[in-house]
Amino acid sequence: MDYVHINHIDHPGFAQVHKLLETVFPPEEVLAYELWREPLEDPGIRVFAAMLDGEVVGVTEYRYYADFRVAMTDFTIIGREGLGVGRFLAEHRAADLKELAAQAGGEPLGMFAEIYDPYRVSDHSFGGIKPMDPFVRREVLSHLGYRRLDFPYVHPSWQNDGEAVSALDLCFLPFAREGDTLPAELVVRFLTRYYSVLPNKAGAWQDMIAGLEQRRELALLPF
Repeated sequence: MDYVHINHIDHPGFAQVHKLLETVFPPEEVLAYELWREPLEDPGIRVFAAMLDGEVVGVTEYRYYADFRVAMTDFTIIGREGLGVGRFLAEHRAADLKELAAQAGGEPLGMFAEIYDPYRVSDHSFGGIKPMDPFVRREVLSHLGYRRLDFPYVHPSWQNDGEAVSALDLCFLPFAREGDTLPAELVVRFLTRYYSVLPNKAGAWQDMIAGLEQRRELALLPF
């Protein structure tokens, strides 16, 4: 397999990447095809595909915020079983993030990720791709060391329609930091930056941010 940087909407692999997104995720989680043009050309947004004989068999998107010293995994899709796609993507992503942090002159604190809670939502089939089953994905993240941040989480719909998307948890994977909490201020700053691209945010999201601004620390819990 090759770890291929998808950095333009006209890249030959992007059509396959977007088809995987539409297959795996519900519509409110998928940015429209043409709206990917600007993000793909942003050097801070890293979209890489695992390609085997010209076929996209997996893809991951992530970014590193040097001023916050945190990363965010936007999504990871395993498109085919039995190829070790998940490990391949995770190892190459980790190496790339290490290089990005070194270039920025700092040590990363960890990585955020959003994860569906299948115990609250049972109707996400994820395109019938077994490795993407929400129960499997949740346990994999737990084994990797991710922990759930202790607050009710919602995020703005990527359809930019002012709706809130719920039944997810915001999680964090500490890289080297000791302790069982994360500063609430860091979470607020990260979420505000991350979702600044979406101007139409639901009242529930605004209320969530206001609540976080009143807290000092957020517990990191198992899930």
